[in-house]
Amino acid sequence: MSNELKGKKIAFLATDGFEEVELTDTRRNLEEAGAKTEVISLRSGKIRSWYFKDWGETIKVDRAVSEARAADYDALVLPGGVISPDKLRTDRSAVGFVRQFAESGRPVAAICHGPWTLIEARLVKGRTMTSWPSIKTDLINAGANWVDQEAVTDANIITSRKPDDIPAFSNAIVQAISELRRYAKAS
Repeated sequence: MSNELKGKKIAFLATDGFEEVELTDTRRNLEEAGAKTEVISLRSGKIRSWYFKDWGETIKVDRAVSEARAADYDALVLPGGVISPDKLRTDRSAVGFVRQFAESGRPVAAICHGPWTLIEARLVKGRTMTSWPSIKTDLINAGANWVDQEAVTDANIITSRKPDDIPAFSNAIVQAISELRRYAKAS
């Protein structure tokens, strides 16, 4: 186990219908790097995943987004799937949390359809990003430069395409947090 992220706390913002492996596998990778993680959702209790073509497992929610403070976390991850990002982008508290987080300069990472919430938070204009191909046009129409790559980092925004890209996505998150840590020590 690596300790690159020891002492770092990462929030995962999702609701019912998130793509299971995009949360669970990314979470495992970040925890193996030493991070503590919390699941934030629209409500407390449990949320149910989507596992490729059907409903999957449920996971415990640590905190409702209305009670979460961006300042309590070192990075934010937005798993994809179609259902969860579509619900999050219509929730004022979720969009506000994502915007506040991004404006703080700390890493915000979105995979698959996760960038929908970034679009709603008005965070994509002028950024180079990737996503699941079906939202390419949404990103372009919102002013992003869309590219077809495993993981893309543009300032503090990290994006990725799909479950196969989770290793590259996780590595990009670790790298972004590590760079912030090095910068903070140098200041």
